Amino acid sequence: MAQLAERLQHSDRLAHRAQAEAREAARSLATESEKKEDGRAAIEYGSLATGQSARARRLHEELGVLAAFSEAQTPRFRRGDPVALGALVDVRTEDEKGYDERTFFVLPVGAGTELTGPGGDGFLSVITPASPVGRALLGRRAGDSVDVTWGGEVREWTVLEVA
Repeated sequence: MAQLAERLQHSDRLAHRAQAEAREAARSLATESEKKEDGRAAIEYGSLATGQSARARRLHEELGVLAAFSEAQTPRFRRGDPVALGALVDVRTEDEKGYDERTFFVLPVGAGTELTGPGGDGFLSVITPASPVGRALLGRRAGDSVDVTWGGEVREWTVLEVA
């Protein structure tokens, strides 16, 4: 969770910087002749600044949600427990190329973020209950199979372990 918080904070800083740069670019088109010629550019920079502001606000909210989740007691999962927030989930799918195994970390925010596993062992992908993969896996137990649309293809995934 510390890795995810660090990544979200970094993205938040980038969003604030991009917002400031876009606002400055919109303001720098200040002379009357430039305003006439570059009105569209000023509008575009203003829209970009507004978008970056919304991104920064969303990241700030996500950081708050992650902090609240981290402060709550992290759930412990035992053999046979269903997938829920805080779970590490190992899944496997098979296609014409062979087996593909993945590990997901189910968290309330940070969907799509790739994290390094404990001790630098492997990689985890953060999923949320709002994501298609998260919705498919929530409540499933080791041994259950689910159909998941991944990269435009429907694949059958088997839950190997919930920890």
